Amino acid sequence: QVQIVESGGGLVQPGGSLRLSCDASGSVYTIYSMGWYRQAPGAQRELVALITHVGNSDYGESVRDRFTISGDMSKKTLFLQMNSLKPEDTAVYYCHFRYMGTPPDSWGQGIEVTVSS
Repeated sequence: QVQIVESGGGLVQPGGSLRLSCDASGSVYTIYSMGWYRQAPGAQRELVALITHVGNSDYGESVRDRFTISGDMSKKTLFLQMNSLKPEDTAVYYCHFRYMGTPPDSWGQGIEVTVSS
């Protein structure tokens, strides 16, 4: 059983910054990738950023150059530094782990980020 704890969300003004953190425990699977997804009200869940076991990273087009993903796969910790936040970044952010082979993906409970003045 994988336990995932996300933290760091909240309310921030446009142009501000937040840092999300994610800690996972209980998994014995080898991680293929770790990432952040988000879901705004009425919208589909979308990729924010991910990093793979070989160190490659990928970002959603709308956050590229503003957000930075980092983490330690051996510790199963993940971070998302979000700068220059915009109201359209408002969403529930989910931490995600994908594993080698066939084990099911793991998702966090989600953490709210609200960008508003």
